[in-house]
Amino acid sequence: MQTIDFSRLQLTDGDRVLDVGCGEGRHSIGAWLEADVDVTGIDLSEKDLATAEERKEDARPWLNGDDSRRSLSFQQADATKLPFEDHSFDKVVCSEVLEHIPDYQAVLKEIRRVLKPGGLLAISVPRAWPEEICWRLSKEYHQVEGGHIRIFNALHLQREIEAFGWKRYARHWAHALHSPYWWLKCWKWEQPSKLVDNYHKLLVWDLMEKPWITQTAEKLLDPVLGKSVVMYFRFQHSLASEDSAHG
Repeated sequence: MQTIDFSRLQLTDGDRVLDVGCGEGRHSIGAWLEADVDVTGIDLSEKDLATAEERKEDARPWLNGDDSRRSLSFQQADATKLPFEDHSFDKVVCSEVLEHIPDYQAVLKEIRRVLKPGGLLAISVPRAWPEEICWRLSKEYHQVEGGHIRIFNALHLQREIEAFGWKRYARHWAHALHSPYWWLKCWKWEQPSKLVDNYHKLLVWDLMEKPWITQTAEKLLDPVLGKSVVMYFRFQHSLASEDSAHG
């Protein structure tokens, strides 16, 4: 399930791409399949990284072209202390990560450090109002280990990101069909529910088969009901942004 639209991220052959908080590798693998790029996915979870490696091998038959012209690697690392040199990546993805991290501004500073001048950043976070419903329906939803610790106002987050020297050039919403699923799941948290199970089957069917009816419905509903907000930024390197980042 892709949240980031790689056409908006403008992947170009030869790009170095960093996936911050890659989890089980969905966007890392997606970028690797999309173009002749060198992708690095980082995460703190050894379990998720092991799953990502397995999924990489499962995805290999779908590679389009010569895999010697692209690479994909995963490593354990802290997003607030990235183990990379300054200005070493052309594109950075940070999808559904910042809502989990207490010092999310440290993550933004590190992304800013490793991104090249003119580089592009794609960030997604849960949309505020669908997320608020989940919090109201279930405390466990956001109190589980590794759960969400904040609800972002997208405009405020955009302004914070732009204060580091980026400029937003695109925005969209994603996963409208997932919002009702999570409301139902929160309402019936840990309770057996055929309704939740059947809805989950619908989402799996949509993901695997991509039928026109659900794909069209989600596209139409995303601006209203989308569970995630996705924003794309270009890094404008300047002395002013340098001062902002270190101030």
